Amino acid sequence: MSNDIDNDYFCDGITEEIINALTTVKGLKVIARTSSFAFKHKNIDVRHIGNQLGVSTVLEGSIRVFNKRIRINVQLIRTNDGFQVWSQNFDRKLEDIFELQDEISLIIAEQIRENFGHLDISKHISIIGTKNINAYKLYLKGRTYQLNWDLEDYFKAIDCYKQSIEIDADFYDAYFALSRSYGILASWGVLDKNKGVANANSYLNQGLQIKSTSYLGYFAKSSLSFWNEWNYNKGIASLNKALYQNPSYAIAYEGIAEIYMATNQLDRALLNIDKAIEISPLSPNHYFTKGNIYFLKREYHKAIDNLDECLRIDPNFTLAIETKLACFIFLKDTTKFNDYIASMPQLISPKICEVLFRLINKKQVNKAIDSVAINIEESFKSIYPWHFYFLIHSGQIDRALQVFEEKIKLKIGQLINFQLDPFLDPLRKHKRFVLIEKEIILSGSLLIEKEKTITVQKETSHLLNEAEIKKYKLVLDSFVKDNEPFLNANLSLKELGNSIKLHPNKLSWLLNAEYDKNFNDYINQYRLDYFKRIALDKRFKNITLLGLAYDSGFNSKSVFNTYFKKIEGLTPSQWVKTNSN
Repeated sequence: MSNDIDNDYFCDGITEEIINALTTVKGLKVIARTSSFAFKHKNIDVRHIGNQLGVSTVLEGSIRVFNKRIRINVQLIRTNDGFQVWSQNFDRKLEDIFELQDEISLIIAEQIRENFGHLDISKHISIIGTKNINAYKLYLKGRTYQLNWDLEDYFKAIDCYKQSIEIDADFYDAYFALSRSYGILASWGVLDKNKGVANANSYLNQGLQIKSTSYLGYFAKSSLSFWNEWNYNKGIASLNKALYQNPSYAIAYEGIAEIYMATNQLDRALLNIDKAIEISPLSPNHYFTKGNIYFLKREYHKAIDNLDECLRIDPNFTLAIETKLACFIFLKDTTKFNDYIASMPQLISPKICEVLFRLINKKQVNKAIDSVAINIEESFKSIYPWHFYFLIHSGQIDRALQVFEEKIKLKIGQLINFQLDPFLDPLRKHKRFVLIEKEIILSGSLLIEKEKTITVQKETSHLLNEAEIKKYKLVLDSFVKDNEPFLNANLSLKELGNSIKLHPNKLSWLLNAEYDKNFNDYINQYRLDYFKRIALDKRFKNITLLGLAYDSGFNSKSVFNTYFKKIEGLTPSQWVKTNSN
């Protein structure tokens, strides 16, 4: 809300960090950044958002940065009826942002627990690798560039990350981001492969020396293993470690799907990309990957359905645009192919693709093939090496095999799915191709073992034994009846736990396991009983029902009316009228 574009990435970073912090709370399903951000700056009914994301509660709010202060407003809203469960404002010095993010994340987690059910919450859930605001801002600015998925923007991201670690040499997240950036650029041929990989490894190792168990570190390591070394087992192992640290990290599931695509295990790939979509149902990346899986399965109509979903979310997603063109080439429908070419001016090599379509589908080519100018090296800097494909299908097999062998030795990203790529079919019958394929598969340790599924186990252990349960139930019930803490409208689970000398995690578990209630329902039942007593007391007949509700400990009109009707099936006024003498 600051009307300052320079603060936009900073505010996005704060939001993402709160998302990341909440994902560390076991048992809490939190939608990933990409899908959550689809609703940014949009005035959309929360019921629609809940339906789109498959969630029962939405956290929404605003951030304003002004002078050297930051003001954050947050509210928790039920998606079935739009009911505001809780809201709070935070006004702090900008330099306190790290403590503020942890404070907000903890309060949100506690409010969810108090209103919806037991969660085991740690003392701190937001952990950022720096305490320097300027290093943090530069890192977030780099993240913004990197998430554009534009190869040129990766260089801008690298510059920001380098400035970040110049300010704070121990900021491990920036090292991991640098490793990932260099690795991607090297894999896709934008940087010299050897130099790019050397830089990626150097930054990865520096980051791991500072923080060896970061899920982002494991992800960067998996990226290098898979995209640059084509070592499939090492890639899977690192991604599983990332998911162990952060079970809601949807991109890791996408990474596992990509490894299974490269190793001709497409059913496993589909299972993992569906897990990613469950966590982030509005991610264009995930739908692109699912479309790409169906492309490799040669189910082109299903591929197009998923690519269209990707492009509905992000109409400029180049990977999806190009893959959809590839689908049309193999569907052999001249009209649809030509219509698509005409409607997509951003296609990278439309003229070559038109000739390629005719060659693959045995259409008359005339003299068009003679006028095609090809540049193999430049082609391998694009998403699809269309010029290389042209070589294959125009009958220049020996040259195509030579290029294939050279690029395979470099383990170039465009050929990572060479086992299933339909454009390579004319090469598969040649002995040189078969030998290269066998060598690559063996060197990469093709996955044959069963995937180790990463799941978050629901809390089944008892936090209290039978004797403790009996003891604390008596202590709790006696304390509430004797001291009436429910009359305090701001009573929290933590405060009640402190009063009876029981950790809030254990009190939360006790309320859920033994009373089948969350904290608020447990307390509100006492408030309701108190209200019913005083509402029928003639001494208070001159006080409004809402005033009596506040005197009973309810902190808002909507909370009071909603809870009363849920329990009694009547409005408060109807109930009083029915029960008055």
